[in-house]
Amino acid sequence: MAENMSVVLNVNGAGRSVSVEPRKTLADAIREDLGLTGTHLGCEHGVCGACTVLMDGEVVRSCLMLAVQAGGAEITTIEGIGQGDDLHPMQQAFSEYHGLQCGFCTPGMILAGIDVVSRNPDPSRQEIREEMGGNICRCTGYQKIVESVQAAAAAMSAEGGSA
Repeated sequence: MAENMSVVLNVNGAGRSVSVEPRKTLADAIREDLGLTGTHLGCEHGVCGACTVLMDGEVVRSCLMLAVQAGGAEITTIEGIGQGDDLHPMQQAFSEYHGLQCGFCTPGMILAGIDVVSRNPDPSRQEIREEMGGNICRCTGYQKIVESVQAAAAAMSAEGGSA
């Protein structure tokens, strides 16, 4: 068995040193070592998008990345975008526009939505569908998810900011 490695993971604005096996995924380190269970594991092959996090502002599948590869990067999980009742506009829109059902895919969907809007503040319905096509939801027909992202984009634009 390989010897553990020490890595500093900068997650949600806080640097935390963890000792991990070299083969441990970022998703497992986030969930098991940092106790941030909002990052979900679905397929563990990078297909479903449930494990989506933002790394240095870009979408990554944390089930496909090793924790040691993320050392020094800025990682944002679902726990890092809203605090208590002070929801991020994307979270608020998913709630108001019913963009979630069971909630399993929701953290990945919200972070993917933030990524879409950060790159295109006024995405069309088709652009949202294309950009978020790598996130799978088994409960919805995606219509409400697309509406949620559009509503969040409008709210974020009105606030004068992005993600």
